[in-house]
Amino acid sequence: MTEKIILGIDPGTTIMGFGLIKVVGKQMFFLQMNELLLSKYDNHYLKLKIIFERTTELIDTFHPDELALEAPFFGKNVQSMLKLGRAQGVAMAAGLARQIPITEYEPKKVKMAITGNGNASKEQVAKMLQQLLGFSDIPKNLDATDGLAVAVCHFLNNGKPQKVTNYTSWNAFVNQNKDRIK
Repeated sequence: MTEKIILGIDPGTTIMGFGLIKVVGKQMFFLQMNELLLSKYDNHYLKLKIIFERTTELIDTFHPDELALEAPFFGKNVQSMLKLGRAQGVAMAAGLARQIPITEYEPKKVKMAITGNGNASKEQVAKMLQQLLGFSDIPKNLDATDGLAVAVCHFLNNGKPQKVTNYTSWNAFVNQNKDRIK
């Protein structure tokens, strides 16, 4: 029976949520969820360093086979988008440095996979995850369940053609993003 571990990350520079599931055959099991609190740090570059280090630590501890990230949503605040993109980028870099395949999912896609409703609230997503995975307490901040939701979304979409982006190496990322290179 095939086994794999999926690490899901909801990147952020205030709070980064993450969750891990183990997949055995066609069943998933809850391993862990938590959040990295970054609001106590004033320096944006220090926050990025901590995101990179914590993601690398999670990879080295749990040895995930795949990494699923929530893609940044398009908001009106350009500065927030830039910071979120950087947070996602350093989490991606940690996975790429450890040769872990990465898949991105749009927030609506994650909510749709978990609840059947792309406009579901964070609370609805958390409650559904609690039912699916059987963990007892829902965390106060829902960033941890958001990270877990990305991992579960990845499991539920496995094997189905979806509009997602996969990167297996820096070369794959560069080849699929030629428009970003100057």
